[in-house]
Amino acid sequence: MPSLGEARQAADVIFLGINLSKRSKAAQLGICTGGFFVAYLIDGVAEEFVYARAGFSYGWYFTLVQSFVYILLMTLNGFRPKDCVNPWTTYVKIAGMLMASTGLSRGSLAYLNYPAQVMFKSTKVIPVMLLSNCLPGIKRTYLPQDYVAALSLVLGLIAFTLADAASSPRFHTLGVVMVLTALVLDAFMNNFTEAIFATAPRTSQTEMLYCTTIVGIPFLVVPMVATGEATKAWSAGLAHPYVYAALIADAFATYIGQLAILSMVALFGAGTTAMVTTLRKAVSILLSYAIFTKPLLGKHVLGLILMGFGILLKGLPQEIALPRKSRAPQKVHTALLKSEGGTAPLPGLHRTSRPAPASDAAYQVVPEDDSEADSQAALHVT
Repeated sequence: MPSLGEARQAADVIFLGINLSKRSKAAQLGICTGGFFVAYLIDGVAEEFVYARAGFSYGWYFTLVQSFVYILLMTLNGFRPKDCVNPWTTYVKIAGMLMASTGLSRGSLAYLNYPAQVMFKSTKVIPVMLLSNCLPGIKRTYLPQDYVAALSLVLGLIAFTLADAASSPRFHTLGVVMVLTALVLDAFMNNFTEAIFATAPRTSQTEMLYCTTIVGIPFLVVPMVATGEATKAWSAGLAHPYVYAALIADAFATYIGQLAILSMVALFGAGTTAMVTTLRKAVSILLSYAIFTKPLLGKHVLGLILMGFGILLKGLPQEIALPRKSRAPQKVHTALLKSEGGTAPLPGLHRTSRPAPASDAAYQVVPEDDSEADSQAALHVT
């Protein structure tokens, strides 16, 4: 079975109507990086404006508006439900985790300032590593540099948290709990998504985004109605219509940003993409402090340096980070995964052509032992 990267290499990479496959490498990187930076700088400014300046602290409603914009854009782009490779039931777990994570992440901005939230989200590699080592049916062995990166992220997070708690009027324990819960859900979702791509290589990112968005809408509506956020957010939106302009602009920006990320992964791999996204996080934080005039303390600087080092070390391509002969491929043992309408074991394949996410190192997928495969009928991640 070909990997997802091999399936994509046969097709041209299109970004906003531009055929990047026919451009030079410099032009490809410039277009993708430019689109990504502009999109997510707009996203960062729009999020902080909506939450901090407009006082529109409704994370579930924010995500709902974004979901409808995504569906509209993908429909206008020609994607239809009949194009789906996997059954809809496959996306129920992913949608639940995705929507809960997104809602909690956005909602945490009501209790945390934007730079603090970005710092927490930058440590996503930590729960990913921990959960991938203890989830049933999954076993990964990480390289020493991964643990060094995780330690650096934790130390940087502690330094930044201590400084932000002293300097920011919006740093509440509830916000920390919300964003940490979102990170754990992200870690679960990443592991499950990887298994889907491995067993169904024809699954596209557009399908994944479209289906999880559609299935995830009920997951958003239920807490909105239960907490009364739906009526409060609707009334606040009617009182301040300009908020919708910011919400829609943010949805357009993040959609374009995701297209840019996918294009970079297809053309340059996860290593280069991780370097670009790391640089974007640093720029977003500094821009936030510059635009919204927040005090930058010495502990902030120390935290940024430590966390930047950790993210950079994690994002370095394996060829640069370690000598080739010292690299040992990681092994992932997975149970059976229901995919493409049936239940089939993960085949043995060498994951080299499809770049892995920035939070995962290079690894091999190997068949299950017969005794273990017989005892599990699906990949359980929740």
